[in-house]
Amino acid sequence: MKGCDKLVDAGRRQFLRGSVMATAGAAATTVLPADKAAAKPNPARVDYPSNRIGNVSQLKPNTPVDITYPDKGSPGVLIKLGTRVVGGAGSAGDIVAFSTLCPHKGFPLGYVAADKTLNCPGHYSHFDCEKGGLQIMGQATQNLPQFTLRVAANGDIFAEGVDELIYGRLSNVL
Repeated sequence: MKGCDKLVDAGRRQFLRGSVMATAGAAATTVLPADKAAAKPNPARVDYPSNRIGNVSQLKPNTPVDITYPDKGSPGVLIKLGTRVVGGAGSAGDIVAFSTLCPHKGFPLGYVAADKTLNCPGHYSHFDCEKGGLQIMGQATQNLPQFTLRVAANGDIFAEGVDELIYGRLSNVL
């Protein structure tokens, strides 16, 4: 019987050694492409062209301004929250913009100034505008897409990208 035990151990060792080598080989080919041309960005994180969506002079604290970005078929909202937030633009770091299509089923979201959230009337998802569109309740399975903003010296606000997948799109590529 001792011979059988050794064969089983040798088989186990061979299996583990082969598994480690296969894993290392797979990791090397996916992490270290042969050339830079083989490395491509994740299509859901592709930047959009820069579009002017408003001016700081148009904004009143905690009052949303309707916008469209990255195209006319994609409604959004521009908000000056009045407090500095992560991802906020402008000198006070308090200007944000989000898609207003619920990531769950595409219902149009409404802004609630009292708690600075965007809320879905369809299935009651709520998204926190002060926390980058973080879902705080409801049926959605992802956070609200936030637009990357840049404010020019003259106060013009430009949207230049999206951090999540916009509802109804297979990728964030135009």
